[in-house]
Amino acid sequence: MSIVLSKVAEPYAEALLDLAKSNDSLKETTNDMNIVSQFLANSNDLKKFLGNPLVTRDAKKSVVKDILGEQIDGSTLKFLLLLVDRNRIEVLDSIAKKYLELSYKQESIEIAKITSSIQLSAGQQKEIAEKLKVITGAKQIKLALKVDPQLIGGFTIEVGSKMIDTSIRGQLKQISYLLGA
Repeated sequence: MSIVLSKVAEPYAEALLDLAKSNDSLKETTNDMNIVSQFLANSNDLKKFLGNPLVTRDAKKSVVKDILGEQIDGSTLKFLLLLVDRNRIEVLDSIAKKYLELSYKQESIEIAKITSSIQLSAGQQKEIAEKLKVITGAKQIKLALKVDPQLIGGFTIEVGSKMIDTSIRGQLKQISYLLGA
């Protein structure tokens, strides 16, 4: 997320978090923003449509209601429509990510972005999550998994500002650096 998007997204994400806490609907709103985030991750067309300045506000509101209206709570939907009114719907993806980050911190949940060379089994995922709980001190670890065959073998883990690289590609880079190549 770029710094500019982060600066715009953060106040909206914080406002939504405050609203969810005051309505005692933190869990539901977090679930709603997970749904929104998944929709945006899986649909470039939706992102392009919402970010298009030539599309009218009414058209954007109609699409948001049609696509998400049945799946998310009314207060979350109102928030999304407010973003359309304020011409901020194009940063919805950044707002959703920032909201989830803040919400998980609230509940002492850390997000670990794991990139592996192959698909990790459920057992491997559980083992990594348990080790990360000890390392971070978080009550719960939420894994964001991605497969990248170019790692050759092993995996990388990003938790907050920490990076753990056990990949063969990372080790080859390190050797290359040490040899001055």
